[in-house]
Amino acid sequence: MRVKVGISVFRREFFIIKKFDLAIIGAGPVGLFTANFAHLHGLKTIIFDSLATVGGQPELLYPFKKILDIPVFNTITGTELIKRLKNNILNKSTIKLNHRVNKIEKLDDGFHIDNEFLTKTIIIATGIGSFKPKKFPLKMNQEIEKKVHYYINDPNKYANQTVGVFGGGDSALDWAVELANRSQVKIIHRRKEFRGLESSVNKLRKLKNVEILTPYLPKKISLSDNQLTVELKKTGSSEISYQKFDQIIVAYGFRADNRFVRNWGVNLKGTHITVGPEMNTNVPGIYAIGDAINYEGRVPLIGLGFGEAQIAINAIMRKLFPEKALTIHSTSI
Repeated sequence: MRVKVGISVFRREFFIIKKFDLAIIGAGPVGLFTANFAHLHGLKTIIFDSLATVGGQPELLYPFKKILDIPVFNTITGTELIKRLKNNILNKSTIKLNHRVNKIEKLDDGFHIDNEFLTKTIIIATGIGSFKPKKFPLKMNQEIEKKVHYYINDPNKYANQTVGVFGGGDSALDWAVELANRSQVKIIHRRKEFRGLESSVNKLRKLKNVEILTPYLPKKISLSDNQLTVELKKTGSSEISYQKFDQIIVAYGFRADNRFVRNWGVNLKGTHITVGPEMNTNVPGIYAIGDAINYEGRVPLIGLGFGEAQIAINAIMRKLFPEKALTIHSTSI
């Protein structure tokens, strides 16, 4: 439903406020599942995410990793999981990407979000929080930056190229393993030991088209004849190595936190949101689920977040429709 609520003093344009039953902040796997479960209960829903794509960590940090603890699936990759969850809500929920929620104003009958959206209730499903990749610490011009990437959406874009992967954690190793199926790969880490799984390291060591360069730190980068040259300095030594790449993947981790929710009046304990038994926060009408929250005994599993979503939606249904007999089982919806 759309209502006309005002006229701009300067441009005399009509403002359109979009109204929803539920706003979900965060389009990771738990947020996407929440939207589908809300749709089953007939709630008009909008999803916000500050990133340019849905999927959160599984899509951006470990798209190729096999996830073993999702109910129903013996194994499923991050990308496939997000694809299925997204398909469940196509044409059912409004999705606003590249939209960081900055302002939430409490009203008598709900909330006003960023002066544009009205919603009766809110579920925070931001996971570890709004996160940004740690940048490659070298001076680069725009042409060089086009060849330096922090995510891999389509490994085929790197086919038949020499790709440098910088980092020593699971994301770096997973990306190197996947790229090795179609590219020449050089993985560069500042320490001899990797922080990621030893099994991934062993797999890379066995591949002829993979070169492991440790312990090295990048010092300079340049571009010539459409190819990158990176000057590497061996740690604890004056040794310098010059390596050429067609593209570079940087996996130095991410900076993330949920402390911005304090601006909305939501209480935190440390970096996690405090919730009650119905996933309710201290602000009536605002709920929180998934890795954004913590309570005694909680473990950070996607499947657990799915269950918390169902608890929150059922609480919202009781709040919005107290006269209605609540259908608990999805087979009866």
